[in-house]
Amino acid sequence: MSDKLSPEELQQKKLPPEDESYVSEEKQKEILQKYDPESNTRDLSGIIKHVVFFGLLAFSLFQLYTAIFGQYTAYIQRSVHLGFALSLIFLLFPARKRKGARHKVAWYDYILALLSVGVAAYWPIMYDDLVFRLGRVTELDLIVGILAILLTLEATRRAVGMPITVIASLFLAYSFFGPYFPGFLRHRGQDLDSVIQLMFYTTDGILGTPISVSATFIFTFLLFGSFLVKTGVGQYFNDLAVSLAGNLVGGPAKVAIFSSALQGTISGSSVANVVTSGSYTIPMMKKLGYKKEFAGGVEAAASTGGQLMPPIMGAAAFLMVEFIGGVTYWEIAKAAAIPALLYFTGVWIMTHFEAKRIGLKGLSPEEMPNRKEVLKKIYLLTPIVAIIVFLLIGVPTMQAALYGILLTIFVSAFNKETRLSFKDMILALVDGARTALAVAAATAAAGIIVGVVVKTGLGLSLANGLVSASGGNILLTLFFTMLAAIVLGMGSPTTANYVITSTIAAPAIITLLMLDEPVGAAVPLVVALSAHLFVFYFGIIADITPPVALAAFAASGISGGEPIKTGFIAAKLAAAAFIIPYMFVLSPALLMIDTSWPELIWVLITALSGMVAIGAGLIGFWYRKLNWFERIITFATGLALIYPEGLSDTIGAILFVILFGIQWMAREKKPAKTVAA
Repeated sequence: MSDKLSPEELQQKKLPPEDESYVSEEKQKEILQKYDPESNTRDLSGIIKHVVFFGLLAFSLFQLYTAIFGQYTAYIQRSVHLGFALSLIFLLFPARKRKGARHKVAWYDYILALLSVGVAAYWPIMYDDLVFRLGRVTELDLIVGILAILLTLEATRRAVGMPITVIASLFLAYSFFGPYFPGFLRHRGQDLDSVIQLMFYTTDGILGTPISVSATFIFTFLLFGSFLVKTGVGQYFNDLAVSLAGNLVGGPAKVAIFSSALQGTISGSSVANVVTSGSYTIPMMKKLGYKKEFAGGVEAAASTGGQLMPPIMGAAAFLMVEFIGGVTYWEIAKAAAIPALLYFTGVWIMTHFEAKRIGLKGLSPEEMPNRKEVLKKIYLLTPIVAIIVFLLIGVPTMQAALYGILLTIFVSAFNKETRLSFKDMILALVDGARTALAVAAATAAAGIIVGVVVKTGLGLSLANGLVSASGGNILLTLFFTMLAAIVLGMGSPTTANYVITSTIAAPAIITLLMLDEPVGAAVPLVVALSAHLFVFYFGIIADITPPVALAAFAASGISGGEPIKTGFIAAKLAAAAFIIPYMFVLSPALLMIDTSWPELIWVLITALSGMVAIGAGLIGFWYRKLNWFERIITFATGLALIYPEGLSDTIGAILFVILFGIQWMAREKKPAKTVAA
């Protein structure tokens, strides 16, 4: 940003940071370990540290080898992927969060790691025999299958968290005790042999579609993100955001939005995104004059939105390709583009109105970086742009990620500061594998849920139940589905919450939208995409929805604000996310599927105008302060504009023009004041 020393350089020189609000690396690590199970790893030393290092490296090399030269058969590819993940999780993640457990591996974890290797090796060693007698399980098969389930659940608890572990366990119980459930939840039940066979000896359970995607697309994209991080692109996102938005009204808040949207292209975690960019932006916001809870709320809302931002979208888009079927990754990324744009526009508008309301300016010229110097490094974004282009022209997804890695290495070589050495590339491989551990565990546990749903027909039963409860009303069905997605998504990572919500909640929307179609008719792409994106959105928004708002809690750890209050502010700022999914289900034009440009432009204009009105109503300021009655009218106008229907759009547009005119004529003409730091 400037010729001042960075915090890292200051630490090397043993000098305190110039800004006392700087969040140290130790504090960042502490916050991540508290709120992000994926970061709660041991600090190892000695021989075991090297064993884990080379284990992670071998994991990445195995994945790269199969990505380049072709995968093994499904059972072998997925079981080896699972074996690497489980064994490394037991060595890296302690069973409990005690401080003493972070520095050495417990004796029982060595046993669990060895059992994981044995379970994973069972398929490659016994492949011919297992395939020959597929459908019949021996006593040894049962023992190995039970171990696979128990190891998967325990590894998931450690690396991902308790919520998804509990959900997967409940689904397992449901498969056994189906005859004892009431109404549409009842099924004939499964015996132990059937459940074990389903879970580990078919591709409908642990070794099912979710872990298949983890073992292919997700891993290579995580490696791509890891190589990008090594070039310093994360810090560059911050520098670019400051240079473009830092001098605007309430600049640091807009920097947080811009930076977090960019971070979302390489980050698979809302909490990690909060800590990465929030350690930089939250102190800036507080210094400018934003309250602690508002600063944390802005960062939490923006960082959570990063999971909705194409092209990576928290890796769930790759799962969506497999779950929907007949759709390309590019089609999903394209469909998610306008909703993501509207989301960040909504957060941007409300932070702007809040800054105007309390009279905040942007950063001073002295605090701004040299824009020309920042733009000189714009080439660092080339790999991200290239990935989008590759997908657009039809390059296979995994191949596009591999090209992205090669391009990242090539582009980094243009500048000594960003050039990747051989050591950097080895560390990128290790970091990528480390990031993939939690994803592999989460997708394996999600496979348990999917297997039970498929075997018992629970998805269709729940869909019919939700539709029946809503009386066939589309808005009520969407509302009930939203509640289900938020509750199921609380505390779960992006990939896991999408698997859960798409398996349990999405069928309800599809069922209702297909009521007028003949029985057995193929589900149109627009119906499937809108349903899956609907539950995906609300599963993500669970990260900022109290009472379990992990992203907001992490932001409060940096800002010093009250966690629950920070969560409510984040949810208010992300109000767009609670509205946009309804919009694209009711008006699929937003997904850019089977729509004309005039229709798309009109929907965008009304939606953006609606965002402005809703933001003004919620914040209580437009061009001047709004009283309670004006806030209600303004908010209602926004809803009318956003609801995709001709009459409501017309009424909303008329009201919007009138309100805008009144606000413009009565605007406060005194300049905004700067709040002293």
